[in-house]
Amino acid sequence: MCFSYSQLSKLQDVSLRNCAVNGAGDKGEIAKACPNIRSIDLSKNLLSSWEEVIDIADQLKHLEVLNLSENKLTFPSSSPSPTGTFSTLKVLVLNRTGITWAEVLRCASGWPVLEKLYLESNNIVISERPTDVLQTVKLLDLSSNQLIDENQLFLIAYLPRLEQLILSDIGISSIHFPDAGIGCKTSMFPSLQYLVLNDNQIAQWSFMNELDKLQSLHALSCTRNPLTEGSKDAQTTRQFIIARIGQLRTLNKCAIEPEERRGAELDYRKAFGNEWKKAGGHQDPEKNRPNEEFLAAHPRYQALCLKYGAPEDGELKTQQPFLLKNQLLTLKIKYPNQHDQKVIEKQLPDSMTVQKVKGLLSRLLKVPVSELLLSYESPKMPGKEVELENDLQPLRFYSVENGDCLLVRW
Repeated sequence: MCFSYSQLSKLQDVSLRNCAVNGAGDKGEIAKACPNIRSIDLSKNLLSSWEEVIDIADQLKHLEVLNLSENKLTFPSSSPSPTGTFSTLKVLVLNRTGITWAEVLRCASGWPVLEKLYLESNNIVISERPTDVLQTVKLLDLSSNQLIDENQLFLIAYLPRLEQLILSDIGISSIHFPDAGIGCKTSMFPSLQYLVLNDNQIAQWSFMNELDKLQSLHALSCTRNPLTEGSKDAQTTRQFIIARIGQLRTLNKCAIEPEERRGAELDYRKAFGNEWKKAGGHQDPEKNRPNEEFLAAHPRYQALCLKYGAPEDGELKTQQPFLLKNQLLTLKIKYPNQHDQKVIEKQLPDSMTVQKVKGLLSRLLKVPVSELLLSYESPKMPGKEVELENDLQPLRFYSVENGDCLLVRW
């Protein structure tokens, strides 16, 4: 297919991937043929130097997106003199080009409005702090640069506009923000909203505790890490991450609804309640002094106690080991606000979720599920009532036992 110059001049988005491009060709020919190109993919070609790239880009006065991945480029050994070549460039992709961090910083003075920079698979070592360059960058992808460690990350921690940081497959296993104590926010990465940590070596919950110190973080991806893989219950892991990072709104690309956050925080509060008590936690605020070791392991626990109240003894009853066969519970069902309703008895399996119990009661009472509130009381805890807040949990999670009484309100 042949194109006329008038047709070529209208082109704005061009892909020449794997087309054996090795230079700009005749001087001025690109500007003459395609002056309006805004995005060009030159990946997997035969370009060998940054000077050849400049010769091409010099002719594209409206260039905003440039992909140079998989060209083995040589870069200048000193900062190029400012030419205005990349004065409109917003997105630059340099994956697998062999660029070093020093070369990035040298060339970056020529990218005055750059917003997205992709540097995947370059064996990069972050060797110095960017000063007066990369100050406009909002997204930085450093994936698959296995030599990067947490100390190197601190060198890019003060990029003022950095909102998205992609650190997949760099081998990181730990992070610590030394400027922020328990319950405090770090001054590092002040604008960071979205962090990607897939395919790393994260195995400790302390990593998630540290992420809670990031003042703007609200989205996290951390799949395929030892902490999130293996035989552990994936739903429980998700709940614990949500509970540990208070401002998170999206986890692994799934939105965290307010009801999920509430359930996660309540379950986390209960799961570590006995540990909290042993460490010096107490329902009486005057006596509630868990030790430093517990606070370091669970920095948000005290805040969750303030938010929902300290866990009651009834919630912290030690559960019996789950039997292989579901246990049938004989429970009384009362309606404290409906005096005309008789107390009934029902046999329910202890594996039945709160949601399914509500469904059963909804059909029985002709009341919408959304209006039902469940709690229970036990002869072992006279005068105390335990709410069944999380619809997804089974009755046995709340230590409901044979002979206990379900309280149903609407």
